[in-house]
Amino acid sequence: MGKKNLSVFKIPCLILFTIFILPIYTANAETKTFIKEYTYHAGDEDSRNSSRTIALREVKRFLLEELGTYLESKTEVKNSQITKDQIITLTAEIVSTEIIEDTWDGKVYWLKAKITADPQDVIKSIDSLRKDRDKVKELEELRKRSEELLKENERLSKELKIAKGGTKQETAQAYKRNIDNLSATEWFEKGYKLVIYDNNPDAVKAYSKAIELNPQLAEAYNNRGIAYDKLGNHQQAITDFNKAIVLNPQLVVIYYNRGNAYNDLNNYQQAITDFNKAIELNSRYAKAYNNRGIAYDKLGNHQQAIKDLNQVIELNPQEAEAYYNRGVAYDKLGNHQQAIKDFSKSIELNPQFAGVYINRGYVYDKLGNYQEAIKDFNKTIELSPQLAEAYNKRGVAYHKLGNYQQAIKDYNKAIELDPQSASAYFSSGVIYNDLGNYQKAIKDFNKAIELDPQVANGYIGRGLAYKKLGNYQRAIDDFRIAARLGDKNAQDYLKSKDIVW
Repeated sequence: MGKKNLSVFKIPCLILFTIFILPIYTANAETKTFIKEYTYHAGDEDSRNSSRTIALREVKRFLLEELGTYLESKTEVKNSQITKDQIITLTAEIVSTEIIEDTWDGKVYWLKAKITADPQDVIKSIDSLRKDRDKVKELEELRKRSEELLKENERLSKELKIAKGGTKQETAQAYKRNIDNLSATEWFEKGYKLVIYDNNPDAVKAYSKAIELNPQLAEAYNNRGIAYDKLGNHQQAITDFNKAIVLNPQLVVIYYNRGNAYNDLNNYQQAITDFNKAIELNSRYAKAYNNRGIAYDKLGNHQQAIKDLNQVIELNPQEAEAYYNRGVAYDKLGNHQQAIKDFSKSIELNPQFAGVYINRGYVYDKLGNYQEAIKDFNKTIELSPQLAEAYNKRGVAYHKLGNYQQAIKDYNKAIELDPQSASAYFSSGVIYNDLGNYQKAIKDFNKAIELDPQVANGYIGRGLAYKKLGNYQRAIDDFRIAARLGDKNAQDYLKSKDIVW
């Protein structure tokens, strides 16, 4: 089961700026570039860094405004009934602002920056993002915080011009803190793009920089935790989520993210506790129900998993993942027809998800409908041609249809793609047993057992091959190991009349 989510203010009087709007079309007609220049006249308390921070926030605001105006005119956006303000909020986290050149002479900071984007790609990303209400809310909060910081910067700038003595010193310190918070926001946004869209390890560095500048920013700890979790460092992720909860115990998404990290560590009970807390704080948090359902399913409580997934579907009937996960739970309960129905609905909602086809194919295989199973495995391979398991499962279906040559071809491909796949070696061993090539079968079973020594089937298969070769003692040894591992058929093999004790 699969799980598995800025700035507008009035310019202070001390800032003079010149903006040049230069839309440029590159050789690729689909790509649009906007370039703007910005001049910032620094105050007494400004450094190059603070001047750059303010100028970059301002030029980014105007670039996003220009891009937002352009996107708003596109038919696809018009049809989606999304406002320009929402377009800007979402676009800010999709595109990046790049500084082309800048200068600083101690009093004046000048920069030229650009945004380059493929409008169709941005529109698709916006459409995907806006369907995630939790992500939209997060982005709106991020933009709101940035706007508040910029307004505070404007207020402090004005106060600095008239403040004297101790008041001026206090105001200067407040101004510096505010600049640090603005810089932290910039690093936060950089990390956000890196982890959400690219899963780039540099996201950790970006969030760490944000935390260094603003140690009270709970969201930075939360998002650094997400970055660590995506990189497989689940314990460090939990440490960051713990810190984020201390700073903001009412931020629902932290409990959800920590629950995901516990799920990744197979600590499903603790994951459920966190998802419970997330649901307590937001009873309509569909993602928390979905992932709590996954945790219940992992614990073998498939009925409770289905209840949670029903809740997800009630909250969001278009959530393809929920139907997929519920299909997995129904399959484990032996309700294969309902599983197929859910997988089919998931495919209807998201026809590009390879995982649904392979699972539906596997259920068809269980029901003996091998031709339909092969169709689903074909589709899986079309969508994900490097997925070894799809070739292995298709090989099993061909094997059951008696097409041994195609089955062997698929097993070999599975092993080529994933030499560590114990199941592919096991499947290959089974077919060679059926073909009477017992030495080759034993070789494959040996490899399957080497890769996964706790699976009884490998010993059963090897034992049957040894039995066919007349090596009864080796067969008995393998059947006994399988019995110890819990195979219910092992005792029947041991009682077989043609085994000599």
